[in-house]
Amino acid sequence: MDSADKLIVCGGCNAKLGPGKLENILKDLHQDKQNNIMVDFETTDDAAIIKVNDETAIIQTLDFFPSMVNDPYLFGQIAATNALSDVWAMGGTVVSALNIVCFPQEMNQSILKKILQGGLDKVVESGGFLAGGHSIQDQRPKYGLSVNGIISPKKIMRNDTCKAGDDLILTKPLGVGIITGAYAVGETSEKAFQSATESMTTLNKYASEIIRKYPVSACTDVTGFGLLGHLNEFLHNEFSAELNSADIPILPSAYECAEELLVTGGGQRNRNFLNGKINFTFEDNALEEVLYDPQTSGGLLFSIDPEYTDEVLEKLNKLTLKSSCIGKVVDKGNYEITVN
Repeated sequence: MDSADKLIVCGGCNAKLGPGKLENILKDLHQDKQNNIMVDFETTDDAAIIKVNDETAIIQTLDFFPSMVNDPYLFGQIAATNALSDVWAMGGTVVSALNIVCFPQEMNQSILKKILQGGLDKVVESGGFLAGGHSIQDQRPKYGLSVNGIISPKKIMRNDTCKAGDDLILTKPLGVGIITGAYAVGETSEKAFQSATESMTTLNKYASEIIRKYPVSACTDVTGFGLLGHLNEFLHNEFSAELNSADIPILPSAYECAEELLVTGGGQRNRNFLNGKINFTFEDNALEEVLYDPQTSGGLLFSIDPEYTDEVLEKLNKLTLKSSCIGKVVDKGNYEITVN
């Protein structure tokens, strides 16, 4: 690829504001509750569900960020895959999307065309329709989507309804933030980078279509706050979780990069926010970094009665990316999350 057609790399979900800053801002924003709003940011969700009638509810979400790769088409694919994910995390079906574009006036316009093509291809794969969008001039390219989906109000998968005794299942490996950062400075292999991009461009649609056939207690997608940050929200101060480190799927080379301190700023923000809430029962700083690592277009994290774990894993593991049972939801303990 000609250097003129490359993007500057510093983005993805690693560019998001840390969870502590957002929490401090959102706690002071109040409005009268409307009866038809079924899900909003009161449950730390970044998408909303609005009931239309007894049969139909609308899922509304958006996401955008600067690029974490230098290939414009790939960036468009990743950003769209990430933005579409909230619909599937809630158990819904994608209907339509609108582009969100920030782009420098003086930059080669062919770059933007490739970004938009990548986004369009993923919207088409999702089964939705790209209906338009909005663009502004900016110093750095940023891209994402506003997405609408539909769902039955009786079949919503929420992020705050897990139960003690549930198994926790993760549908994508961790480490994309560490890998893409290390690759950008020439410190990891092309093979490792390809593994990360395969994960980031895989739609959560396919996993969602499987798990929605089971009595899932709660579901979210793992993105900027990392596995531990999103699991902490998932437990909503009512439960704790015990994770088995050996069962947590990790991308090849991510652990090795973390050992070399090739880690992300977003990961450090997540670590700081969760200070005192996580109990690591052994010393392994590299593993800790992977678990705090911001995941651009990460997998689904869901909880389910153990009765269904083997059956749902058998079906999930027929997909390209392998899923794993990583631990359990337990009664509230001294720590939010214990990693064994």
